[in-house]
Amino acid sequence: MKKNWLQKPEWSWNQTEGQPTYVHHWVQPLDKFAESPDLILYGAPISRSSISVSGASLYPTEFRKMWKGYATYNLDEDIDLTSIRVGDAGDVAMHTTDILLSHRRIQESTQALAADYPNALTCMIGGDHSTTACAVRGVKDAHPEETIGILQLDTHLDVRDPAELGPANGTPIRQLIDGNAVKGENVINIGLHGYFNAKPLVDYAKEHKIQMVTLKQARKDGVVKTIQDALERLAKQVDRIYVTVDMDVLDISVAPGVPASTPGGLTAIELFDALLEIGKNTAVRHIDFVCLDPSKDTNVAETVKTGVYAWLQFVTGFACHSNQK
Repeated sequence: MKKNWLQKPEWSWNQTEGQPTYVHHWVQPLDKFAESPDLILYGAPISRSSISVSGASLYPTEFRKMWKGYATYNLDEDIDLTSIRVGDAGDVAMHTTDILLSHRRIQESTQALAADYPNALTCMIGGDHSTTACAVRGVKDAHPEETIGILQLDTHLDVRDPAELGPANGTPIRQLIDGNAVKGENVINIGLHGYFNAKPLVDYAKEHKIQMVTLKQARKDGVVKTIQDALERLAKQVDRIYVTVDMDVLDISVAPGVPASTPGGLTAIELFDALLEIGKNTAVRHIDFVCLDPSKDTNVAETVKTGVYAWLQFVTGFACHSNQK
């Protein structure tokens, strides 16, 4: 039986009178909507399950704080995002020490949102990448008859063995495949590069037919074209697409605030263009942004700023196709 563990976020902004012009004026608490909003935002502030030391649990709060620096109008696309109704459901209540209980709460809360608001997009702000396995299982619980595909933007495969590590942030895709929530052939990972995936992990991915697209290949074909092709392929294979964006897919020079930063990753512009395209695709029903650690950011908070911009790009893509209906 589904249970909603969501509670009011630690940081929020009050609505001002008149037309909202900044993000903190525009996003409203979920309980303010008489009918379903277009997009539901919620946080999963946990990082105790991270393999490396991580303060990713801090991100949902810092994400909301940064809203005041962003207008709702996108100059590049000439679109105002206030046409999209965004409801903030708050953060899943985490247990102080019990990781498995916290994971179960994320799963149950995601199930509740996906079941109670079937026509809304859900967007989870992590938290480390272990939260993705919980959220996907929650979606599967809400829609057991449907097939889920995963588009993963990540430097890592995240198929390490939970029997060795527990349900850590390096294991979510393997958890889902081994648990039969998704099929390996319905997982596409874009952004893999360099020396950050041991060969046994690549062997597991090949055995389970995970579709791996290196960043080198994506750049050769064009990042946007690669995203378009991946979404088109998944849309033919599954009923709904879940997108997971591990912020360590970005190059360390633009995103120092991640637990496992690496050289050679995506530029911010490449990620922004990719998310604009992802937002336009109607088969995408769920998305998360994970593994952003504000405690590793510099004093100008470039990674948090990039994370908020990335989310707004996704919403902009969604607004583009919604306004064409």
